[in-house]
Amino acid sequence: MIILWTDALIYTLISVIIILVFSLRKKEHFLRPWKQVSNSRIAMVSLVFLAFFLVIGLLDSVHFKPSKGSRNDIISVLDYWASPLRLHQEKSYSAPFSAYLYSKELIVSADQPSRWGYRRLEFAGSHLNDVEAEKTADIFVKALIGFVKGAGIVIILFCSYHWLKQQRFFSHKSVNSVFATLFLLTSFSYMLLELSMHYHVMGTDKVGEDVFYQAIKSIRTGLVIGSLTTLIMLPLAIVFGILAGFFRGWVDDIIQYIYTTLNSIPGVLLIAASILMVQVYMANHQEQFTSLVMRADMRLLFLCLILGVTSWTGLCRMLRAETLKLREMEYVQAAQALGVPRYQILYRHILPNVMHIVLISVVLDFSSLVLAEAVLSYVNIGVDPTTYSWGNMINGARLEMAREPIVWWSLAASFVFMFGLVLSANLFADSVRDAFDPRRAQS
Repeated sequence: MIILWTDALIYTLISVIIILVFSLRKKEHFLRPWKQVSNSRIAMVSLVFLAFFLVIGLLDSVHFKPSKGSRNDIISVLDYWASPLRLHQEKSYSAPFSAYLYSKELIVSADQPSRWGYRRLEFAGSHLNDVEAEKTADIFVKALIGFVKGAGIVIILFCSYHWLKQQRFFSHKSVNSVFATLFLLTSFSYMLLELSMHYHVMGTDKVGEDVFYQAIKSIRTGLVIGSLTTLIMLPLAIVFGILAGFFRGWVDDIIQYIYTTLNSIPGVLLIAASILMVQVYMANHQEQFTSLVMRADMRLLFLCLILGVTSWTGLCRMLRAETLKLREMEYVQAAQALGVPRYQILYRHILPNVMHIVLISVVLDFSSLVLAEAVLSYVNIGVDPTTYSWGNMINGARLEMAREPIVWWSLAASFVFMFGLVLSANLFADSVRDAFDPRRAQS
């Protein structure tokens, strides 16, 4: 098993979240907002979609070295399970569900004269003898088989429905919404999986690689950018924001000077300069990066670091303003009058009362960070070109949209997957904001 830097940080982040959940599971002030979130149909449907993306990202974060003869030196569990998608590479472009190449070429055969035409694909639709007569019915049958397999999984979930109904964390209304979403999501996913074993459901790119596989692999990149960047920026924002608001004076002046100076530097230029430094370092120390996967992972990690360093200032400002208000509250003034040490006041009175701002900011910033990766990769200062990401797919689709005939499926696939993740995150963030914001909280 091979543990990359981003893998280790993902495991660490999940462990911290699990520990926090278990430590706060009996705190009423923590459970009350989450119960309100669980009663929202939109929030629970969005959470199901986010959990679906998370499972795919976690499967793609378990890496190992395969047996000899593999095309890659390091692959993930997701790569192993999706071997037909990964290994069935065609010659060039092909449209979704097509059995032929997208462009005409000179076809030379021993028993027929040479002619211009669309060559049959090597893998997709290779089981069909007569493509025009058999393809539609074959797609329908295989989609039905996938639907039945997905329905079998849903039957098991239905048996668990009665157990969930007896629990008090979910309301009856939200469980129905969760069950319906799981039914549709599971059935549709199995349909795509069944079809992808025999066709390229989202076509292929210039080098013949399956676009559906690229879109699935890009999920991990989006999750890493959104989560690890948050992990990096939170300590800076919380510590500096609370200290600036509580101590004021020269401490506040220094912290304000730091984040004001940092904000004055154009973010794109700072990211571009940092990525260039990383590329120079890896070029001068090639013995430390013997694998393309490790090189791409190091650049992804450094991009998360730079985005975290440049994105903590906004939350820091909000925490400073909230702390300035809280330090004047009666219970804080009473604690100071009684001689309670300042670190205890910060830990027991200030920090718990600003955590709703932290949580709201985290869930709202997640989607913006996912979009930021796409923009940065589009201008070639994002993740490594060998890394699967929606930004790289969009960047590669620029020339494809200008060719004739137009190749639209790479852009469409990246848009659909990124839209699904960002929309789910935004809808869930709205529900979390309404539940945790004291001005919106219900009694």
